[in-house]
Amino acid sequence: MSKRVAIFISGGGSNMRALVESMTGDHPARAALVLSNDPQAGGIAWARDAGIPTDVVDHRPFAGDRAAFEAALAERLAPHAIDIIALAGFMRVLTAGFVAPWQGRMLNIHPSLLPKYRGLDTHARALAAGDTEAGCTVHEVTPALDDGPILGQARVPILPDDTARTLAARVLEQEHILYPAVLKRFAAGDRRPVMLP
Repeated sequence: MSKRVAIFISGGGSNMRALVESMTGDHPARAALVLSNDPQAGGIAWARDAGIPTDVVDHRPFAGDRAAFEAALAERLAPHAIDIIALAGFMRVLTAGFVAPWQGRMLNIHPSLLPKYRGLDTHARALAAGDTEAGCTVHEVTPALDDGPILGQARVPILPDDTARTLAARVLEQEHILYPAVLKRFAAGDRRPVMLP
């Protein structure tokens, strides 16, 4: 029986597409829902065209009431019998109240080599620090921001002429390789980290 995966997005959903396109053949999971906090997210249209159920919970009407927003997310998830949540560019911080019931079943991809550079502007921060490499990390989601057990990392060298934009583009290529590899292993019950060079 395939694991049912909900993928949360906020934008174009390139990592979501990489995950969906990987879930074929003998893969132990299938995309059961793509959910966004932005009605204009380009990834929603792509998922709909791919025949995947979609939903939107616009965060803006919930301004200042995270609990109500998260209750609405949980309500939209409930009919889909979800086994795993994969955050793929979901730009809302989830509270402990939402995370706790899903702990051990929720993944996130973050564009840095955690524990370095939690939060935003990771590529600019790596360049400002004079780092020689950057990368991305897939981790289990815990109530602490960009914390939780590391399930995989991919590394890229930082080149002398890199900007935050050029570095981000190279890291994103690795995200599209790493996240599907981790999800496949995780859905099969294997939590050994996937480490790409």
